[in-house]
Amino acid sequence: MLLTIDVGNTHTVLGLFDGEEIVEHWRISTDARRTADELAVLLQGLMGMHPLLGEELGDGIEGIAICSTVPSVLHELREVTRRYYGDVPAVLVEPGIKTGVPILMDNPKEVGADRIINAVAAVELYGGPAIVVDFGTATTFDAVSARGEYAGGVIAPGIEISVEALGVKGAQLRKIELARPRSVIGKNTVEAMQSGILYGFAGQVDGVVARMARELAEDPGEVTVIATGGLAPMVLGEATVIDEHEPWLTLIGLRLVYERNVSRM
Repeated sequence: MLLTIDVGNTHTVLGLFDGEEIVEHWRISTDARRTADELAVLLQGLMGMHPLLGEELGDGIEGIAICSTVPSVLHELREVTRRYYGDVPAVLVEPGIKTGVPILMDNPKEVGADRIINAVAAVELYGGPAIVVDFGTATTFDAVSARGEYAGGVIAPGIEISVEALGVKGAQLRKIELARPRSVIGKNTVEAMQSGILYGFAGQVDGVVARMARELAEDPGEVTVIATGGLAPMVLGEATVIDEHEPWLTLIGLRLVYERNVSRM
């Protein structure tokens, strides 16, 4: 079994692969203050009762693949793999790791590991050209060329960030539930805010993707648009440009990168 861990700024997603099939997954909050020992206890709690794994930490785990946008958490997870999974091959996505995707950026080291991993999975599953829209703490748009290169991207404030900003900065506004309103024209303040968030982000996705597609390919219709991230389902029904929804895109990319590197270890 392969354990994959995708550490985001707000949430950490873990997936358990049996071959190419994801057989279990978990989502927890990301806490940069957790130590390696605390993370090990958390992993044991999540996996200890799984029928495909043994009772002891590490039983049944044959490999680990990790990417993180939070350096302090990556540091602690490195210690977890060393202390608690010492005999298990582990791939931590960082400079020097083979991904198979050339990065066409002014400074490739600036690109978040999760965005490169998403590009790896997009190329494998759908080919290029493609655009990955990841609805996380930030909403990121990542372009993959027809040759499978990471061509660049766009970063915008995420849905939850925007909701929080409205509640903090608006004198007569407050934090609201992320839910679909009864209609586009809100009949109260909460519904008006929900409408602005939902349809505003759907319009943003359609507009940004259309512009990116025109730069990415001579025929924008050839570009496959893939949605991923925890908040993607909220926008899927309203954004018109989304072709595919793959909630485990990053975990799949981690599996692929693990397979491309484990033979070199």
